[in-house]
Amino acid sequence: MNLADKTIVVTGCCSGIGSDFAKLARLQGARVIGLDRADATLTLDGFVKADLADPASIDAALAALPERIDALANIAGVPGTAPVAAVARVNYLGLRHLTQRVLPRMPAGGAIVNVSSILGAEWPQRLDRHKALAAIEGFAEGEQWLRDFPVPQASCYQYFKEALIVWTLTQSQKLFMARGVRMNCVAPGPVFTPILGDFVSMLGEERVQKDAVRMKRPAFSDEVAPVIAFLCSDASRWISGVNLPVDGGLASTYV
Repeated sequence: MNLADKTIVVTGCCSGIGSDFAKLARLQGARVIGLDRADATLTLDGFVKADLADPASIDAALAALPERIDALANIAGVPGTAPVAAVARVNYLGLRHLTQRVLPRMPAGGAIVNVSSILGAEWPQRLDRHKALAAIEGFAEGEQWLRDFPVPQASCYQYFKEALIVWTLTQSQKLFMARGVRMNCVAPGPVFTPILGDFVSMLGEERVQKDAVRMKRPAFSDEVAPVIAFLCSDASRWISGVNLPVDGGLASTYV
């Protein structure tokens, strides 16, 4: 498995999983173009500063991206301690907007990998609402739908990770059949990243302690990055429309 000669766009490339994946992809022979709202903090083949919360910023960034993009790794995200509107824009609406704009540049055999979360596992409980949002086209139209059907602050991170999983599942086969482009999710459990503390605050000490006894430890971000690399590679050319847990077995303990 390698990524030789592939051009890969990575959002959230300056820290955590995004940074480790960008480094790994370059080691495997890819040309890596990073997108982040922070300044570049690692060696890349190209970098575009962009804010996924702003569709105008995304559109401006697109002008600087290559005409051919073999894979898109949507790794950028904000924690649930951020305002609901920011979580909606970055973790779902902006991700979707960027993906839809990049798709025309992707050849058959291309891959999109969205980073969801183990916290999105309860998506079947809200499937109808998530499918309704997935059917809404456009960034502004999505914001209006969310004003009509507001999401509580306490559950916003979970909600938009659920929504991302459902959007991936409902769109993936259409893309694969029509364009030969695969779309999958990677669902990490807790990961040692700069925003791990935000997740502790968001979930509360009681929930954190309950989960702590179910796993050896949080993941290191370089344990998640190779799974994203696999789903971007030709080795996974017949995998599409899956939400793959990368959680040290945590999800299995809820069965």
